[in-house]
Amino acid sequence: MANAGLQLLGYVLAFLALLGLIASTAMVEWKMSSYAGDNIITSQAMYEGLWQSCVSQSTGQLQCKVFDSLLQLTGEVQGARALMIIGAFLCFLGLLVGTVGMKCTTCLSDNKELKNKVAVAGGVLFIIADMVSALIATSWYGENIRRKFFDPFTPTNSRYEFGKALYVGWGASALAVIGGSMLCCNCPSKAAGKSYPPPSRAAGRPGTDHV
Repeated sequence: MANAGLQLLGYVLAFLALLGLIASTAMVEWKMSSYAGDNIITSQAMYEGLWQSCVSQSTGQLQCKVFDSLLQLTGEVQGARALMIIGAFLCFLGLLVGTVGMKCTTCLSDNKELKNKVAVAGGVLFIIADMVSALIATSWYGENIRRKFFDPFTPTNSRYEFGKALYVGWGASALAVIGGSMLCCNCPSKAAGKSYPPPSRAAGRPGTDHV
């Protein structure tokens, strides 16, 4: 029962990770204008995401523009788009596979060993979705922001800082690893899967030996 509860908790965390990845991919605040230094215009704030850029005025007016051409985007934006979409797809696939392998479902209930392997496969998909896709995309994008921020040749008004979408993506990546690990923690003892033949009735009766 404890193992089933651990699986259910891991599944919930993985589902929250999927929602976080989708939200992070859609958010516009992957990077935001920095207010560090002199001669900074504070009457407006600029944000850039994977799909559009926005300018927020001090009056509360928000103007956004969708990126027109894919080929004009920088390499980190194109790569982050692809990796985040792949990560969300793998998380969704992991949810489907994990549902089949969870102990609280009736799928493959007649084959416990196969059911356990399917649950582990779902957990591995979540870990791959994080390590190969989401974590690389957010870290790569964040490293470019950090590098340009400390570049002395970058104009002060063109420096950006980490946006909220990066923190959401990092949090979703952590949830995906934790949830996937919980789904993988399904190691039943080998003796539990073995079935032994019942003892012979004749061997247990006294006086049944014949000369």
